[in-house]
Amino acid sequence: MVKTVPSSVLFCCDRNSLRSPMAEGIMKKIFPNKLYVQSAGVLENLPVDGFAIAVCQEIGVDLINHRSRSLEEMEAWGDELTSFELIVAMTPAAQRRVLDWTRFFAFEVEYWPTLDPTGMGMTRDQMLGYFRLTRDQIIQQIEQRFLI
Repeated sequence: MVKTVPSSVLFCCDRNSLRSPMAEGIMKKIFPNKLYVQSAGVLENLPVDGFAIAVCQEIGVDLINHRSRSLEEMEAWGDELTSFELIVAMTPAAQRRVLDWTRFFAFEVEYWPTLDPTGMGMTRDQMLGYFRLTRDQIIQQIEQRFLI
């Protein structure tokens, strides 16, 4: 049974370089052209992590052209926070920032604590393994929230 899916979703993490771009890409793959999906970070943004790109490519999600951006940049480019029906915070910092920014508006904010694989593992294969755990956790969260 398919649950109600909002018309627009914003995924937020710390730097928009790992978890939120993965969530954006996965969500777009699951719901192609059915809703507006974006991602942003609440701190200074960094380029998308190469391990995140690699583990997403394994499931047919392309993050190579993703441009990381902060919430401030997103709004400067014309995407207002109030235009999103659902905002998903994936880190404690993102949750605090989004709740602070949205305290005067009536829309849904959810917190999905998501593993940060940065710096985990000693070898490339171990690091990829931790990034796969994060990717798979995001897939599971999306499926639980929107599909199951």
